[in-house]
Amino acid sequence: MSNRSYGGVMPKIQKINATDFKAKCLDILDRVGDGELEKVAITKRGRVVAVLMPAEAMPVKALHGFMRGSVVIPPDFDLTSPVLDEPFGAEGGLLHG
Repeated sequence: MSNRSYGGVMPKIQKINATDFKAKCLDILDRVGDGELEKVAITKRGRVVAVLMPAEAMPVKALHGFMRGSVVIPPDFDLTSPVLDEPFGAEGGLLHG
């Protein structure tokens, strides 16, 4: 990881190759957790393969469970009863209809 400073201030976003990340990952995790680094781009052969950032910076609700509670099923609705009044085509040997 480069320790170059820009204008006397270390950049909050850094690139690091995978070998260096492996050797220094606990220190890097601490620095990200403390807010010293906003984002770390991990590279292999010069190509960014992963980005490390604080957990609270991730839009978790956008990724998983954001629609939780948005579907309402009436209490008298039976989810196990058939919804079609007509027989399934597969019963008659029809695979695609």
